[in-house]
Amino acid sequence: MRSLVAATPAAGGMAARLGALFLALFGWRVEGALGDVKKAVAIAAPHTSNWDLPFMLAVSYVLGVKPSWLGKREMFRGPLGWLLRRLGGIPVDRGTRSNLVQQVIACFARSERLFLVIPPSGTRSRAAYWKSGFYHIARGADVPLICTFLDYRRKVGGLGPVVLTTGDIGRDMDTLRDFYAGVTAKYPDRSTPARLREEDEPDSKGLRFATSAPS
Repeated sequence: MRSLVAATPAAGGMAARLGALFLALFGWRVEGALGDVKKAVAIAAPHTSNWDLPFMLAVSYVLGVKPSWLGKREMFRGPLGWLLRRLGGIPVDRGTRSNLVQQVIACFARSERLFLVIPPSGTRSRAAYWKSGFYHIARGADVPLICTFLDYRRKVGGLGPVVLTTGDIGRDMDTLRDFYAGVTAKYPDRSTPARLREEDEPDSKGLRFATSAPS
């Protein structure tokens, strides 16, 4: 595990100024700094509110990061598709679950820089487990996980540890749990525990994950 982060520097200038203004209006600040990682899966957690999206974008822009996200291929048809791609959208075919993971792994292989944001809870409501697609993508694409966060108690958003997956899911998830244990969601009672089904059910494939814009 490395300590501070990295990502796809692509946002800047006016976007960074607007992001800083938005955060200042709400009394928020940013922690973390960019490093030399060009590709990563960014964990967007905890995710309990629609407010997570504007704060995530503002923090990203201040840090000089242009986040990417996954969306159903159908969303990208017609004139709207161009705009969604400009906003970081990546169209995927929601066929079989394992095929979806392979599509995203292939996207990483084709990209020089990619900072893919995935909310592992997959919902703003409390669920029993995180969806494990984010882990399998990072493992299959040989890219690190970055712990991004919005801490509503401290009014701080930013970038936390960079975690290199080992294939030992329990050990890697312990690292993530240690970090997110200190982060407070907007609605803590809706927060999904940082645990994968595979940890309790080793035979579970657990490849489902959200294919929508982080929010």
